[in-house]
Amino acid sequence: METPSNDPQWERQLLEKIAFASLMEQKAKRRWGVFFKLAVLSYLIAVLVLVVDWEGSEKLVDGKHTALINVRGTIEATGDASAEKINGALQSAFEDKGTAGIIMRINSPGGSPVQSGIVYDEIRRQRNKHPEIPLYVVVEDLCASGGYYIASAADKIFVDKASIVGSIGVLMDSFGFTGTMNKLGVERRLLTAGVNKGFLDPFSPQDEKQKEHAQILLGEIHKQFIEVVRQGRGKRLKETPEMFSGLMWTGSQSIGMGLADGFGTVDSVARDLIKADTILDYSVKENIAERFAKRLGAEMGQSMAFRLFGSDRAVLR
Repeated sequence: METPSNDPQWERQLLEKIAFASLMEQKAKRRWGVFFKLAVLSYLIAVLVLVVDWEGSEKLVDGKHTALINVRGTIEATGDASAEKINGALQSAFEDKGTAGIIMRINSPGGSPVQSGIVYDEIRRQRNKHPEIPLYVVVEDLCASGGYYIASAADKIFVDKASIVGSIGVLMDSFGFTGTMNKLGVERRLLTAGVNKGFLDPFSPQDEKQKEHAQILLGEIHKQFIEVVRQGRGKRLKETPEMFSGLMWTGSQSIGMGLADGFGTVDSVARDLIKADTILDYSVKENIAERFAKRLGAEMGQSMAFRLFGSDRAVLR
């Protein structure tokens, strides 16, 4: 048998094998390096796509323009349609020297009467401060309750024939679980300091005096709502007994009742009334940190629900 010492080529072959193995190892490292870099880059791009509102970016323009402010979703202190965000957009739009007119595009089922009232008051204040700048409301699908509360402060309200408008009323809803608790043999133990501290507690029998007091509260807020609508719409209203009952009407019906002024879209109002075709969106949007935190919170909540209930469907119930 021939030994390596007797083979003059063995050293050369061994070096070639070592060099080839080293070369292959370097290639593998480079491939994995490229893979991880691409993975990180893809992750960053995905995060940017999720958290950045690319459609909301606007180019700065010189000259006259129409300012657009969106009021979408439930009107509440912690939502996108909060008084803080809407009023911030209003102030920016009114103070911009290039603003020829303002359009509030509303698509909302309503919400907090407090948040709606704060926006209403700010619109009135800004209109008195800047009487040369008109403010119009354009209704998309829905302008109900708190959404119409805000809309009534505008110079004019424009709708689509199929829009839903109205719901001038106030509600307070809850559930009563006393019957279910009795069937299950569950005893409610509620300790309070103050006879009405457990006001309308859903796990206790309904107290008639508390119910009457709640009705008084609702009636007072309803009166405020009606007064705001009458103040904003003035003689255009053609009041009927059902107007302030909480009912809703189509856009076509609302025009006949004086709840709206005519048909129109954002483009038609900007073009025909404000005479400024260029539209800039002044709506206050979440920054990247806020959007990422909200999405992260939602994902964590969904994950926790999955652990607790065993199915992600529980989140939807």
